[in-house]
Amino acid sequence: MKISCCIWALPIDEEVAVPRVAEMGFSCIDVRPPAFERPEVVDATVRVGLGVSCLAASFGLPEGASLDHEDAAPRAGAIAFTERAIELAARLGADAVYLVPGTDGSEAALARYAAVVGPLAQRAQDRGLSLSLEHFPGLSLPTVAATRDFVERVDHPNLHVLVDIGHAQMEGITPAAAVDIAGDRLGYVHLDDNDGVGDLHQGLLDGMLTEKSLADTFSALTQVGYEGAVSLELNATLEDPAAALTQSLQIVRNVLGS
Repeated sequence: MKISCCIWALPIDEEVAVPRVAEMGFSCIDVRPPAFERPEVVDATVRVGLGVSCLAASFGLPEGASLDHEDAAPRAGAIAFTERAIELAARLGADAVYLVPGTDGSEAALARYAAVVGPLAQRAQDRGLSLSLEHFPGLSLPTVAATRDFVERVDHPNLHVLVDIGHAQMEGITPAAAVDIAGDRLGYVHLDDNDGVGDLHQGLLDGMLTEKSLADTFSALTQVGYEGAVSLELNATLEDPAAALTQSLQIVRNVLGS
């Protein structure tokens, strides 16, 4: 299983962060659109032999734009931005892209969102990418179950659920249960920890996560047939984010026996 990390976990310029992550022992990274449109950042990634696993396609949306906006113009702007992000991910050789849902959980907003993400899932599929939606407490798809239900409502074979194990803990379920709920619609996995209340994105085992619950999570991934990467998404404001990444990588390797 590939172990990736979100490059934004380090509070430094991406051109500098890329070789640091390679030195830690990662073989691939997750990226965001603005930085990885810079040739010098892409060149640095190639130079150190890092692959790109996933791209956060909704990061950096223009102010006022959203995929579920009630007005057509800002919605069209968000669609165009996401389409460009998908094209960038394909050029970078990524396997996956994902979206963070909007803030409006009304039925009308979800209907607009559904009408948009289906064609985006097809566009991603045409570029050889999977598209996942992240369950996110406080947003329009706050739970794993709600996100899976929405994915099934859209009913596109290339639309999936991104499980964030820290968000699962905030929801009050175990990470393994989150994987089980996503089931065959699981498209990507973020690994992070917290106290069950705040979205802290701590290093693994620095919050309420235990080694057993992490092992149970990987067992659940095997049971649902997940073959994609898992990615460490840690907070760049941690006291020592580089140390947290290094330690978390070793924890995952220990659990996997690799």
